[in-house]
Amino acid sequence: MWADAAKFVKSLPVHARLSIAVILLYCVAALWAGIVSVGYKMRDETPAYNAINVEQRYNPPLSRIEMPDGTTHLSLMGTDNLGRDVFSRLLQGARIAFHVGIVTSLIAVPFGALLGLLAGYFGGKVDAICTWLAATVAAIPSLLLILAVSLVVGKGLFGVYVGISVTTWVGVYRTVRGETLKHRGLGYVQAAHTLGYGHGRIIFRHILPNVMHVIIIAFSTRFPAAVGTEVFMGFLGIGAQNEPSWGVMINNARVRLWQGIWWEGTFVTLALFALVLSFNQLGDALRDRLDPMRSAR
Repeated sequence: MWADAAKFVKSLPVHARLSIAVILLYCVAALWAGIVSVGYKMRDETPAYNAINVEQRYNPPLSRIEMPDGTTHLSLMGTDNLGRDVFSRLLQGARIAFHVGIVTSLIAVPFGALLGLLAGYFGGKVDAICTWLAATVAAIPSLLLILAVSLVVGKGLFGVYVGISVTTWVGVYRTVRGETLKHRGLGYVQAAHTLGYGHGRIIFRHILPNVMHVIIIAFSTRFPAAVGTEVFMGFLGIGAQNEPSWGVMINNARVRLWQGIWWEGTFVTLALFALVLSFNQLGDALRDRLDPMRSAR
C-alpha cells in the first residue's frame, strides 16, 4: 500500500509534490503544538504562548527576549503587544486551523456524499427531498448562517465546527449527485441489478468507488475553505476563546500596523496564504489525476 502511495505521489506534477511537502510541514507543526498545549493543560499551567510579558513587547524578529523565569531565547518572529512570542502563537494557530479543517471536513464531506449517493441513485422523492434541503441551505448566506449557528450553539470551537459543517456540505452533495446520476445508467450498475444485488451493495460496493475521486477532491477543497472561515470568525471574535487563532492574531495586529509593528500580521497572513495555496494546488492536481474524464483528454 505504501509503495502504491509513493508511486502515486511521484506521478503528480512538481508543484503538487511541493504542496504535499508544505502540508506535511504544517501537520508536523500542528501536531507539535497540540502536544505542547496538552502538556500545559495537564500541568495546569498558563501556556508560555499566552503568558503576558509587557517588558518584552514589540520586539522585532530575530531578537533575544528574556522570559519571566530569567531564561532567554531567540524570538524568530518577534513579540506582540503583550510580549507574547509570535512564532509560538503561530504554531498554536496552525493547531486550531487543522482541528477546524479536519473536523468540519470529516462531517460535511461524508454527509454531503451520502445524500448525493442516495439522491442520485434512487431519484424520485428521495432526490426531491435531498435537493430541496440542499437548495434551502444554499439559499441562506453561508456566513450569516455560520454566525447564527455559532451564536446559538455558543462561542468557541464547537460552535465553529457546527456552523461550518452545516453550510459546507451542499457543494459536495451536488457534485456527488451528478456523478451518481451518470453512473446509475451505466452497464455495470444494470448488471448488478440483473444479478439481484441489493441497493446498499450497489451504492457502496459499486458506485461509491467510482465516485471516490470526487469525494477526495472535495475534501482537499473543503479543508482550506473551512480554515479560511475559521480565521474570519476568529477575526470577528466568534471562534476559539483564549487561544491564539490566526484570526485573533490578525485582529490583534491590524490596529498596530500604522505604528510600524508589521511582523505579527505579516507572518500570520503568509502562513494562512501558504496553507490555502498548497491545498488548492494539490486539489487541482488531484482533479487532473483522478478524474477519468480529464485523464482521457
